[in-house]
Amino acid sequence: MVVAAAAGVIGLGIAAGPAVAHTPTWSVTCDSVDIKLTNYGPDTENTVTVTVDGKDLLPTETFENDFAKKLALPEHDKEVVVRLVVVAEHGDEFSRDETKTAPVCEEEPPTETPPVPSPTPSTASPTPTPTPSETSSDTPSSPVAAPSPTPSSEGPALAETGSSSSTPLIAGAAAVVIAAGGGFVWISRKRRAQS
Repeated sequence: MVVAAAAGVIGLGIAAGPAVAHTPTWSVTCDSVDIKLTNYGPDTENTVTVTVDGKDLLPTETFENDFAKKLALPEHDKEVVVRLVVVAEHGDEFSRDETKTAPVCEEEPPTETPPVPSPTPSTASPTPTPTPSETSSDTPSSPVAAPSPTPSSEGPALAETGSSSSTPLIAGAAAVVIAAGGGFVWISRKRRAQS
């Protein structure tokens, strides 16, 4: 009984040997053809051919058990027909003659790169001097208003030095602070001397 079961298993394995699945898979995109042919049997002479609109993309190539290749399609502005022909040594039932359509690749819109800001110079550019016809109400307000120079007939106007009308006020406040500090020092020394 055991011998019969073993013989049955061996017979099943032998019968299944030639029936190994020939697996042709292939895909077509807008720019390539990807081919994978597997389990065509060792020591066999199988052939594969790929054409695009009747022109050879892959001239007839012989392979044994497996074949895998990715082929680049030529550029095209309309759909093209891709044909795969596989001739299997084990018989016509394992051969393939199939066609697929390759679409046109959509052009990607160009990506806009943001403009690179130009480096600003380290020195400040001079403020343009207003013309005599402009008045203070016509010019936009700014954090520190620079006084406009009055034109004179004696020569060109002097360059602005950066001072403003608040400079004397700041200098006066600083003088008060210094005087108060000196007063505190004088009072504290006097108290120490008395004690």
